[in-house]
Amino acid sequence: MGLKRAVDFFLALVVSVILLVPILLVAVSVRLTSPGPTLYWSKRIGRFNQIFQMPKFRSMRVDTPTVATHLLENPDRFLTPIGSFLRKSSLDELPQLWCILAGKMSFVGPRPALYNQYDLIELRTARGVDKLLPGLTGWAQINGRDELPIPEKVKFDAEYLERRSIGFDMRILFLTAEKVIRRRGIKH
Repeated sequence: MGLKRAVDFFLALVVSVILLVPILLVAVSVRLTSPGPTLYWSKRIGRFNQIFQMPKFRSMRVDTPTVATHLLENPDRFLTPIGSFLRKSSLDELPQLWCILAGKMSFVGPRPALYNQYDLIELRTARGVDKLLPGLTGWAQINGRDELPIPEKVKFDAEYLERRSIGFDMRILFLTAEKVIRRRGIKH
């Protein structure tokens, strides 16, 4: 756990410096293309089911209901002018580097559930997945991302719990980069 935390911190620091200009460009673009704050802070479930605030670049309008995107009747109508691009490119996730630096998240782990995704939280807790720090990416994201039903996500999260290692994390990071570049597994 200590080695993973050290690697996460160092890597997040390096990536933050390398991506500083793109991060600033995205922040300005969000601000210029829709009214409201640049960042959207959502209540998420962290390690041991503790709630924390997770930032994302805002890709949805400020009047969007606070539910998982797949539960919205027509999610596309809530997207900002650049929201679809931010989501498909995963640029909306960049502010989560702050959570990695702060020790609330890891680069690899189960994606943090919204505080009100009770079914997901309950299933993860039953499988012991709540012991893990949530991740910027994870084994479930590699195996379907937004397309997976909740029981399948939890199955992959539990598999990650059993198989976790620095080597497995590196494999997941590599496969994540490939998915992001090809923009696969993203519905909105």
